[in-house]
Amino acid sequence: MISYDDFAAVDIRVGIITRAEPFPEARKPAYKLWVDFGGDLGEKRSSAQITAHYTPETLVGRQVLAVVNFPPRQIGKVMSEVLVLGVPDAAGEVVLIGPGHDVPLGGKLF
Repeated sequence: MISYDDFAAVDIRVGIITRAEPFPEARKPAYKLWVDFGGDLGEKRSSAQITAHYTPETLVGRQVLAVVNFPPRQIGKVMSEVLVLGVPDAAGEVVLIGPGHDVPLGGKLF
């Protein structure tokens, strides 16, 4: 069990994918993502193993939830600044988590 304060320390925000490209250097199939959170956060980069359900073209313009307060992590040639969130489908492939309606960028999950 964790406390509510532990949960509240994780900063999960909504952003919109502005750019997505194949990431051929990754060990497992992945995309390089650019996610705009608006305001002070601005645009951040990430890498995501989401090739089973998405193409770069279907990702651009999609609102997603991401953890924005983890330290940056080097993934191959990409410095991943945020962790885009998803859940596994029945086959274990990632399905992205996002709001059911368009919401303002940078909105914090509570």
